[in-house]
Amino acid sequence: MIRSLALSFCWLLAACTTAVQTPSNIPAHGVVGISEAQLNAQYWVKRAPRANSTVLDEGAIAAQNERLAKNDPTVYALESLPSDLSAQQVTEWIEKLSVRPDNPLFDERGRPISATQLDGVVQNVAVASIPVSQRTRYGLVVHRAALRTFPTELRVFRTADDTDIDRFQESALFPGTPVVIAHTSADSQWFFVVSRYYAAWIERRFVAEGSAQEVFDYAKKSPYVIVTGATARTVYTRERPELSELQLDMSTRVPLVADWPADRPVNGQHPYTAYVVELPWRDANGALRFSPALLPKTADVSTDYLELTQANLLKQSFKFLGERYGWGHAYNARDCSGFVSDVYRSFGLQMPRNTRDQGVSPAFEKITFTQNDSYESRLAVMRRLQVGDLLYIPGHVMMVIGNERGTPYIIHDTTGINYRDDDGELRRVSLNGVSVTPLLPLLLGEDQRLIERIYSVVMMRKR
Repeated sequence: MIRSLALSFCWLLAACTTAVQTPSNIPAHGVVGISEAQLNAQYWVKRAPRANSTVLDEGAIAAQNERLAKNDPTVYALESLPSDLSAQQVTEWIEKLSVRPDNPLFDERGRPISATQLDGVVQNVAVASIPVSQRTRYGLVVHRAALRTFPTELRVFRTADDTDIDRFQESALFPGTPVVIAHTSADSQWFFVVSRYYAAWIERRFVAEGSAQEVFDYAKKSPYVIVTGATARTVYTRERPELSELQLDMSTRVPLVADWPADRPVNGQHPYTAYVVELPWRDANGALRFSPALLPKTADVSTDYLELTQANLLKQSFKFLGERYGWGHAYNARDCSGFVSDVYRSFGLQMPRNTRDQGVSPAFEKITFTQNDSYESRLAVMRRLQVGDLLYIPGHVMMVIGNERGTPYIIHDTTGINYRDDDGELRRVSLNGVSVTPLLPLLLGEDQRLIERIYSVVMMRKR
């Protein structure tokens, strides 16, 4: 039986034990077992046994997504919500997330958050003002925006000397994401929204309200392009500033304006060097509007979801190599579960947002471990892993990229690793980004090998 998991804490990584053989020469950068050549996707593509074979075809991916929508309780079926929302339903959504913290918190300058400050944050939730019944409202996200635990920009931390992981940061949503608008904060600056994979607070200015048909039809429009780079940006425009240099992250789907005249300017610019795309924006009254914009043909995009192969998995994951770690998609980046989700979504394959939900989802093929499974039995499984397999420990996920000399290698978004050097000394390497490491040398704490904490191996492939 899989144990219940705490919230995602991707900072839980550590290092290597004397029971596992490690390379004698530790590189100058300090990351054990990693050479410069291994920081290139092609290095691993060449070593993948079936690099260009289809892992899951379009039909299999559609079936997988259907299982997720049907069987995973963390997925919200937005189209199936009733035309009116009850106060009980909205309150349950909000109180599941916005729970007043009991532990001490600190601000960015290391000062304690006072009870008065917390009172103001909690009062802004305004649960008491939720109407007994309200019409279900819909919207599209118009700009990459943070999802927050509470309707506040206040950043809070668990210790006075930690100003990196903001405990009110939950996730982020990208342009074009459909949401249900369930509640408005007391100061009217925030919406509590429900997206397909997360429910949290978002700044009101980043959501444009429209009809259910407008919102859901936009997400299904065809033809379209998929952002396959880490990010892409629309071209600058004075005429439509809401859509100027708009960031679109990997896996974002954007409709093409197929019938745009080839010689007609878009916002004052000739379109022959770009894709003409349709993007949502928010007018002065908060209403949903759509306008054309240009996405350069040099942008890393595809006119359809990528074919799910080992080679493409490696290429996509390495596009994030070196991106800064961002808890809850902070710092205009992503965290461990966001990283693997965005990679897989570029193939059209959907995943729950958080590590704790991904690792136990009933929709996925997986191998599970308990405390009774030995190190040797786990190691045997680790050495049979394939490119793209996902490894879950409490609070962290890692993607397999290959195997060398019996050692699996992984790419993951992490704050750091620990390992023991040849003298048995425990070393900590702060990484704080998407990184490549070997798996076997890693520990949790000073004594426990990381693979002894793996509780699930999720395989996005046919067994």
